[in-house]
Amino acid sequence: QVQLVESGGGLAQAGGSLRLSCAASGRTFSTHAMGWFRQAPGKEREFVAAIHWSGVTTIYADSVKGRFTISRDNAKNTVYLQMNSLKPEDTAVYYCATGAGGLPSRVDQYPDWGQGTQVTVSS
Repeated sequence: QVQLVESGGGLAQAGGSLRLSCAASGRTFSTHAMGWFRQAPGKEREFVAAIHWSGVTTIYADSVKGRFTISRDNAKNTVYLQMNSLKPEDTAVYYCATGAGGLPSRVDQYPDWGQGTQVTVSS
């Protein structure tokens, strides 16, 4: 079992930036893909971004491509999500999760989840 703790959420204005962090403990972090998902009120949880265990390869949802950047520091057991040019539609609870091999993008491919951090973007 791995424990994940997100931080860095908060309130931002449209066009602003936030950086989310997710600290992992427990089973080996550096051999698992990591993903960020988000869930807005009344909506299903959706994929945002994922990063391969090596940190070399990343994938993004079309809605955040070019604005968000996922990265990881395996020495610190931490994955990050840099969010720039924020929009009100980015408002959601953001979750990090550990994934299986490769670059999974489905919720059911991620067995371990953090508790989430709220991001609110005002217009």
